[in-house]
Amino acid sequence: MVKHQPLQVYERQLCLSCLTGIYGCRWKRYQRSHDDSSKWECSWFFLLCCSFLLLLVWSYFWLEARNDYNEFNWLLYNRSAVWKDGTVPILATTLTGFTYTAFLMILALCHIVLGQQLNLYWIHKIVVLAILLTTITGVVSIDDFWQDEWDIVIISLQFTGPFLHIGALAVVTALGWVIAGQVVRVERSRLQVVMLVIYVSLLLVLYMVPLFISSPCITDRSKLGPRPAVIGRRGAPMLAPEHTIMSFSKALQQKVTALEADVTISLDGVPFLMRDRTLRRTTNVDKLFPARQDHDASFFNWTEIRSLNAGLWFLRDDPYWTVQYMSEKDRNRTANQTVCSLAELLRLAARTNRSVIFSLRRPPAQHPRHQLWVSDALKVIQRSSILPEQVMWTPDWYRKKVRAAVPLLRQTSDEKLPVAELKERGISTLTLHYSQARAQDIRQFSGSNVSVNVYPVNEPWLYSLMWCSGVQSVSSDAPHILKKVPNPVWIMSADEYGLIWITSDLISVAIVMGIFIFQNYHLIRWKMSGMRSYNPEQVMLSAVVRRPSRDVNLMKEKLIFSEINNGVGSTDEFSVFTGNGLDTYSCDDIMTPARQATKL
Repeated sequence: MVKHQPLQVYERQLCLSCLTGIYGCRWKRYQRSHDDSSKWECSWFFLLCCSFLLLLVWSYFWLEARNDYNEFNWLLYNRSAVWKDGTVPILATTLTGFTYTAFLMILALCHIVLGQQLNLYWIHKIVVLAILLTTITGVVSIDDFWQDEWDIVIISLQFTGPFLHIGALAVVTALGWVIAGQVVRVERSRLQVVMLVIYVSLLLVLYMVPLFISSPCITDRSKLGPRPAVIGRRGAPMLAPEHTIMSFSKALQQKVTALEADVTISLDGVPFLMRDRTLRRTTNVDKLFPARQDHDASFFNWTEIRSLNAGLWFLRDDPYWTVQYMSEKDRNRTANQTVCSLAELLRLAARTNRSVIFSLRRPPAQHPRHQLWVSDALKVIQRSSILPEQVMWTPDWYRKKVRAAVPLLRQTSDEKLPVAELKERGISTLTLHYSQARAQDIRQFSGSNVSVNVYPVNEPWLYSLMWCSGVQSVSSDAPHILKKVPNPVWIMSADEYGLIWITSDLISVAIVMGIFIFQNYHLIRWKMSGMRSYNPEQVMLSAVVRRPSRDVNLMKEKLIFSEINNGVGSTDEFSVFTGNGLDTYSCDDIMTPARQATKL
């Protein structure tokens, strides 16, 4: 009797080769293994997961912080005195890192599903570690430099929460295939039990998350208030240089209801519009007055300020990446803009029947108008043709004297105070940063006849959220964008959201149960078929007999003949195991050349 080992049939496995090759540089078949991954490689997989999740949060932060990109660049300018768009390198590196780690995560999960041993290539390890450390450094730096911006994440979750929940539920449900494969196919151990408990717990948490999601946009449409008015913040600074007549004219073309500006007092007492402490960023002061370019803007007289160009910087720096869309006429007009005075702004507002809201910066202590800055602004208002009730007075300094001098001015405050105190000060409008504008506070102020204006609101999602919260107006750098938002981006009733929540949970439960049932059924069927254990790389010769059209390469690795003492005949047969039975082959079918010659 002759004992034989079965033949091995090797198929081309291009997908598997690419999978293991890209992830671990294991391109050859003999380099792959189905053994359990080492603790070292599991540790690297854990670091990869941490990098991916941290980058996911980091990417979400910068996606929602788009509303304040200009604010970020302005803070950078105040530190470095050089204007540059700092968001570009951050966004580029974030996108690259997230794409890289996400791709490696997909490859790693495919390894787990296919039972391949994890073996991350050393170059990938270096890059993943560098990405993790860079992201951590970025998070710490932003927390130190721009800490208040983290509020945008919490606020945005009120808008994106319902959709992020559905997305997270879909991802975790899909991961059920990986978990089921590990729990069902592997011998029972504590690790599998812990894995199953963690997975089920995570699913239960996701199923209950909507109980804690609160959004102003989850409300009846009948309760939705009127569309918030849009105020041109420094005009339309994305379309023209900020605080110029051209910028305010562009804002008026976008149907804004009011114009907002930052006012500074010149050396000779003329209120003019300027956001920065110096004139360096928005004028050519470095060419006309190079020795004084770092001086406070209020230490220039009006004649000197008026001689400066306030538009060339916009064409040079292109702060909003919009210059390429400007017509030749607008570019020429931009190149000839000058610094605008408060009197010019009031005349424009009076002519177009628009309101004006402005903040007033007090000059330094050594300035000759340090004590007269409020009276300088009041004189301009009184001498202009604008109606007093069209001017929203924001400064808290000498508010009682201002009310006595011009009683009809609309008193406005940027400080969030109790309603009783607001009434006592005669304040009818509250201007708040969006991080301070909570829906319940807005309803309270509105119920007390105190209108709420929120700034800065540049993105449609934030505008929709403020609309659903009930604000009366928003200050925006992008009135041309908000003009295209006739309705909230989304709004649904509590019943509609409840239906979506329950439906998604039921679908998830059905899919997860189906996955586990299928995996169990597949395992039982495999055991019932009588298949003995074998190397997954090994495919039997009988498969080729049944499917001759498949492009396979036969490799006779170990065909060993061992004879017993009583001998064998040429007609002895050996068997090759198949998935459904045995296929028999005669020894004559497999002869050496010497035996063939003897037979002839």
